[in-house]
Amino acid sequence: MDDLYRDHILDHYKDPRNYGPMDDPDVSAEGQNPLCGDQLSIDLKVHDGTIADIRFHGRGCAISQAATSMLTEMVMGRPVDEVAALGREDIVEEVGIPLSPVRLKCALLGLGTLKVALHRHLGTPLPEGWAGMDEVDWR
Repeated sequence: MDDLYRDHILDHYKDPRNYGPMDDPDVSAEGQNPLCGDQLSIDLKVHDGTIADIRFHGRGCAISQAATSMLTEMVMGRPVDEVAALGREDIVEEVGIPLSPVRLKCALLGLGTLKVALHRHLGTPLPEGWAGMDEVDWR
């Protein structure tokens, strides 16, 4: 079963979904993990409280890029408040393989960056536990 998930990760890494910058996004955010050099930007269009479009771009390891690609597919068309409530376990489950603490930070970079964008859009503070995720720089 792990081979299936590894193939899924490699597929998203080699052919990321929703990759590339967006023209005129409603909100954007950037995240960077200086420990491993992963960095990405997420752009969103929100319409009637729903994520109408999402794009990401940046560079990083296979886990960070694949997890963010998977995340974009998970959230497209979903209500903003529902997406803002997604937790770490949702990404870990989607990635589907055991992750070391270092790899967990890679996998969560996209979700954390998305949360920054959503809370910026909503005008609410980032939930506790995300605002200070060790060593990650949210902009």
